[in-house]
Amino acid sequence: MVDVTIETRTAPSSPPNTSNIDFRSAAAVVIAVVVWASAFVAIRDAGPALSSAPMALLRLAVAALALTVLVGLRGGVRLPRARTPWLLVIGYAVLWLAGYTVALNAAERHVDAGTAALLVNLAPLLVALGAAALLREKLSRALVVGMSVALAGVTTIAFGTAGRHDMLGVTLCLLSAVLYAAGVLVQKAALRHVDALTAIWLGCLIATVVLLPWTPQLITELSSAPARTIADGVYLGLFPTAIGFTAWSYALRRTDAARLTTTSYAIPAVSVLLSWLLLAEAPTPWALAGGAVCLLGVAISRRRS
Repeated sequence: MVDVTIETRTAPSSPPNTSNIDFRSAAAVVIAVVVWASAFVAIRDAGPALSSAPMALLRLAVAALALTVLVGLRGGVRLPRARTPWLLVIGYAVLWLAGYTVALNAAERHVDAGTAALLVNLAPLLVALGAAALLREKLSRALVVGMSVALAGVTTIAFGTAGRHDMLGVTLCLLSAVLYAAGVLVQKAALRHVDALTAIWLGCLIATVVLLPWTPQLITELSSAPARTIADGVYLGLFPTAIGFTAWSYALRRTDAARLTTTSYAIPAVSVLLSWLLLAEAPTPWALAGGAVCLLGVAISRRRS
């Protein structure tokens, strides 16, 4: 979903079957895109009954439990022994799995699922900026132009909001994109040291622990929540989190991340379609126009000379 240029190092092995790896990686990306797009809709649906942090806690706890079962079926994992891998895993668990999830939950209390997906999809551009700032990569002309175009798209969306609450939602979506981008940069570095399943399993466990202070509020809200809301929380934990993040980590470890960037453009479209079909809501014309400009900016930023 994002473009990073940190080198992934794996242990030497016999030459793999390239066609099989390409097929499996492509399948993993498709799964991740579909379930991540559906997450925006499930969050929006559960929003009236669950607060932001408790919903994130439920989602991550379910994901951690599911991944623990998967780890057990696989026969265990090899935990990192050095300090640096642990710090990297903790970093992306806090930034991405906990921080991003809470911020996105809060954002979708104020904007529709499609608008949220359009704004969060600025993350690829932010990753490129982060790589330029932190990894001393060259700030290309395409990146500068793409950033300017995307900023125009965000301005269009903000201009088309109806009031203060919508502006708060736009701001929280942008915060989500920042946390997402930061988490991905850290995760890519972590994948040098741990395999994809171990990385996401440890990340979900750590993020769940971070959100444990909201357990009493979660219990209170679940006691009066409809079964549909509980199903939303379980779905978010099993599919967009456990399956989606594992599939994406699998692809990210085996595929040039630049090739994965274009797949992220499908997420807002799928989210808008699902939101319209399942929730009977869609972004405003201003949001759709601004979102299209944002995606154009991201596409321009990823062009290579």
